[in-house]
Amino acid sequence: MNNLWVEFIGGIITVEIRGKGIERLINTFTRNGILIWHVKRHGTESVTIKMRLKDVHKIRPIIRGSECKVTFLRRTGIPFLFKRLIKNSGFIIGAAAFLLVIFLLSNMVWGIEIKGAGPETEHKIRKELDEIGVEKGKLQFLLENVEGIQRHLSNQIEEITWVGVELKGTTFHFQVVEKNEPEQPEYASPGHLVAKKKGVIVDMFIEEGQPIVSIHDHVKPGQLLVSGEIGKEGKTEIVAAKGEVFAETWYKTDVKYSLKRTFQVFNGNEKQKHFIGIGDWQMPIWGFGKVEYQEFETEYNKKNFRFLKWELPISYTHTTIREREQETKILTNEEAFAAAKVEARNDIRNKLNENDKIKGEKVLHKSVEDGKVILSIHFQIIENIAVAQPLIQGETE
Repeated sequence: MNNLWVEFIGGIITVEIRGKGIERLINTFTRNGILIWHVKRHGTESVTIKMRLKDVHKIRPIIRGSECKVTFLRRTGIPFLFKRLIKNSGFIIGAAAFLLVIFLLSNMVWGIEIKGAGPETEHKIRKELDEIGVEKGKLQFLLENVEGIQRHLSNQIEEITWVGVELKGTTFHFQVVEKNEPEQPEYASPGHLVAKKKGVIVDMFIEEGQPIVSIHDHVKPGQLLVSGEIGKEGKTEIVAAKGEVFAETWYKTDVKYSLKRTFQVFNGNEKQKHFIGIGDWQMPIWGFGKVEYQEFETEYNKKNFRFLKWELPISYTHTTIREREQETKILTNEEAFAAAKVEARNDIRNKLNENDKIKGEKVLHKSVEDGKVILSIHFQIIENIAVAQPLIQGETE
């Protein structure tokens, strides 16, 4: 029988027929549209056949008018498997519940380890983690991915320079580098401090060495500021001059800024899609339909499921699709000049150290040409101009 699997879905009965007139009975079955197959004779008065479950009720009236006796030997097929499942449902439900509990426990957060942070910084990190839901007992696939957690901590906690986030099994590991970590002392060879650029001295903080210049002195690049030779004549020694010499220096910056500005902005429209993946195959489970946005940005948050210590090839992906638009704004001349000034200041700050500051600024030239403002600004900067100049070996002897 070619389509036996179809009959398996409906249910199959193995029947034994005993008595006289078996052939006549089988012929009667066939004439009444009862499908039978696998007919096997066992002696002169015994035959086994297979038939469909749905035909059982048809043979009962036929059997009553015959001299044969029918015994149902075996039941196979989906309906009987389903009955067995129901009969053993307690065991099956218990086993499924056990596996489900193990699966959920394997995908929860059970540990948060923070290394490299002081007590105060660690407290702030744990507080921020609580706010975004990263805490013991939370399901991992409902949390942000490690990149999102790392970005959040870096943006919210000023005390850290860098934080590494890694998820191993059920534990989050955080490696922190703080901004206020004490610097390792470095050996400084004997030498002087000289000026790295021209300027006017405004302040000095000398830790080691003999100052050569004074406040309000004009200095040139390479000029000696602090000598490493200390002591009186005949009783001098060479040390590593150390300190800061702040001077007023000057910078000139030229900026071109377009009056027509084009921005990519999100308009607030977004769609959420959820997928269950097996390997590279993804099946949508929520958020069906085609994305009709012309311009959009897609954010993926993918989590792999785990079972005990093993990572399963099954994943959950939460996708956020945000619509964006191109917005064009025409600035007035004054708005463009103000924006150009901000850009010039930012450019100067990128060239300065943390302790340097802008004292003043003066616009030397401004004009509008071909839809752009052209700005030339002179900046007065207070910065440390002292750099070390080690002495060669012959000078120290």
